[in-house]
Amino acid sequence: MSKKPWDGRFSEMTERSVEQFTSSIDVDKRLFSYDIDGSIAHCKMLAKMSIIKADEADVLIQGLGAIKREIDRGEFVFEDSLEDIHMHIEDRLTEHAGKAAQKLHTARSRNDQVALDVRMYLKDEVLNITKGLQELRRVIVKLAKDNTDIILPGYTHMQRGQPVLFAHHLMAYNEMFSRDAERLSDSLKRIDVMPLGSAALAGTTYPINREYTAELLNFSKVSGNSMDSVADRDFIIEFQAIASICMMHLSRISEELVIWSSSEFDFIELPDSFATGSSIMPQKKNPDVPELVRGKTGRVYGNLINVLTMMKALPLTYNRDMQEDKEPLFDTVGVLKACIGIYIEMLPRIQVNKDIMLKAASEGFLNATDFADYLVSKGMSFREAHDCAGKAVSFAIENKKELHELTLKELKGFSKTVKKEIFDLLTPEQMIERRKALGGTASENVKAAIKKAEKELAKRKKSKR
Repeated sequence: MSKKPWDGRFSEMTERSVEQFTSSIDVDKRLFSYDIDGSIAHCKMLAKMSIIKADEADVLIQGLGAIKREIDRGEFVFEDSLEDIHMHIEDRLTEHAGKAAQKLHTARSRNDQVALDVRMYLKDEVLNITKGLQELRRVIVKLAKDNTDIILPGYTHMQRGQPVLFAHHLMAYNEMFSRDAERLSDSLKRIDVMPLGSAALAGTTYPINREYTAELLNFSKVSGNSMDSVADRDFIIEFQAIASICMMHLSRISEELVIWSSSEFDFIELPDSFATGSSIMPQKKNPDVPELVRGKTGRVYGNLINVLTMMKALPLTYNRDMQEDKEPLFDTVGVLKACIGIYIEMLPRIQVNKDIMLKAASEGFLNATDFADYLVSKGMSFREAHDCAGKAVSFAIENKKELHELTLKELKGFSKTVKKEIFDLLTPEQMIERRKALGGTASENVKAAIKKAEKELAKRKKSKR
């Protein structure tokens, strides 16, 4: 059984069951590269400040590099007795560097060490996810651009409301994912804070240079309070909240794909390669991908509640409860990246049933609002026009006709101001083209929105090179 760093205080060896129960190595071993990079930077700082000798630092850095290569090659042995990735690396470093390894932990604690590792990990993953969201937006914008002439009904309360361009509908999701990317980018301000050097909670008596460590690790800011540095998990909670919002957006588009691909709607056809069949019903083609994305949303929500609940009553500073922050964090990162990735692959390959969408947009009195707007243009107040249009719809329902199928004489029965021109205004195409107010579904607006998004995404892609 490995010697514990705290053995000097204890008269009994740790029970094997306790080692297994408290071990987090199965979860946090994925942080190994960040832990080693952080240790190398810490080592360089200790040498720069003459806290350890330069030759000792060289031996330690070489040993840490060797350990990293061992883990990369799958040759490293992990065991519960060493609890976490920090202790594993420190223990193995002793075998590489001898007594010099015992000096590496000078002026730091596992408390600020793990905070550093998670921040470094999350910085990288936020950038990866943001990149994925930008690619998803490119896919959505291209799908919109390729389908600017397709009309479908827009809904409120899952009832047909007014016709919109399919491209306009898609661009609504571009807006959502754009906000998600903005939130992620903004969260980096809170993640990109270097906590190392806070030690256990009170800071350290050694003459360290935290700014130099931050520079080596490419952090833009150094934490300002040692107690908050080791106790803070706000940045994880914020990320979980942003991820939950993003998953909510993915779940909403998933719901629409499930509905649209049903026999009742038949607006779209999902690619066979992204669907599955039934084990008993030969005719079935199931929208499993969007259903799973929709289902995984609850998992990400749960991870947010998990961390919030864990942190809700913890006194300052570090408590072992906080070991439980990483599993939900890693899970959310994995789920979100997978969902974004599968949609990037699937969305370009859906088949849009243009004629069925247009037929749906031409039925169900979707032109009632336009009829009311027409009456307003003739001098009626909107409330009066709304009432008049409602009566016209009721009359049409009784006569099993659409509003535009009523005769001019029948429409004049509701208002003498109605002219023959009304019929030109009640087509789906005209209803769409007349909605030119900023943000409306008119084709010129939608094409401008697409062009704007393309320009923004191209600029972002260029800036990342």
